[in-house]
Amino acid sequence: MYVVKSPLSDANLKTVSESLQGALVDLVDLALVAKQIHWNVVGQRFRSVHLQLDEVVTLARQHSDTVAERAAALGVSPDGRAATVAVGSGIGVTPEGWVDDTAAVGTMVEALGAVIARMRERVAATEEPDPVSQDILIGITADLEKQHWMFQAENG
Repeated sequence: MYVVKSPLSDANLKTVSESLQGALVDLVDLALVAKQIHWNVVGQRFRSVHLQLDEVVTLARQHSDTVAERAAALGVSPDGRAATVAVGSGIGVTPEGWVDDTAAVGTMVEALGAVIARMRERVAATEEPDPVSQDILIGITADLEKQHWMFQAENG
């Protein structure tokens, strides 16, 4: 059932909806991973890493909303349920318990790198079928790459 009719062809809508859904899943998981580490980071750089993690959480949550609303605007029901995120995310397993600040930064570098790689694939996939969605994904990728750079610089 489509409540909203997309201006895209069925083939283009399939490509774009898969890209947007994948982006949504990765962004929801990125927010969860960053918040989990935020709660458990310890070490000499606790405060700076703790605050930087909240920046990622805020960024991922804002972008997940943008992606979900773009999907809805195209007539696709976004799915950010926990079970969907758990099976669809490209982010590896997050350490449990206390996380040393250096390991926390390393985990975020890996998580951001994984999401960025998948985002770049989505940017390429949406170029022809929907430049509007592509533009959204490009902006998200740029923001994630900035965070990736900052976390890499944190560990030197």
